[in-house]
Amino acid sequence: MRLQVPVPTTRLAFAEMALDDLDDMAGLLGDPEVMKHYPRPRDRDEARAWIEWNQRLYRQEGFGLWRVTLRSTGEFVGDCGLTPQTIDGETDVEVGYHVRADLQGHGYATEAATACRDHARDQLGTRRLIAITHPHNTPSQHVAEKIGLGYERQATARSGQSVSVYATTL
Repeated sequence: MRLQVPVPTTRLAFAEMALDDLDDMAGLLGDPEVMKHYPRPRDRDEARAWIEWNQRLYRQEGFGLWRVTLRSTGEFVGDCGLTPQTIDGETDVEVGYHVRADLQGHGYATEAATACRDHARDQLGTRRLIAITHPHNTPSQHVAEKIGLGYERQATARSGQSVSVYATTL
């Protein structure tokens, strides 16, 4: 399976995560502001496991979450990409995104998620795309809506947490 990353956008570039990204990913996933809608921030070992999970997804699925950087400077922005997610016994491809707290509000999540949506449709042939958000995470819900996903239902995640599912047919 040949792995392709999404096409760069005007401002953003995508790359496979590597263990060399551990400092950036640990900072992102360990930030209480970035992770406020998760059960808790992740520690460094969990950030390493996050990278390794995505590396497995690249090999097994041909996609995962990618490292996102500014094209102009190479500065780390966050991660965005596609992961298989099972909700209520049904597995779909989810678009997910995390942006550094100090860079939120500049449209990076929407820009990256749009590129990943297009990649899912045009390169992977994905027919249905979802976004899973915490019911109170309105910024993430707005990103989902901006890229064409509509509210579908409330569901329960594997963790037992209530989630909002946004979806579209591509």
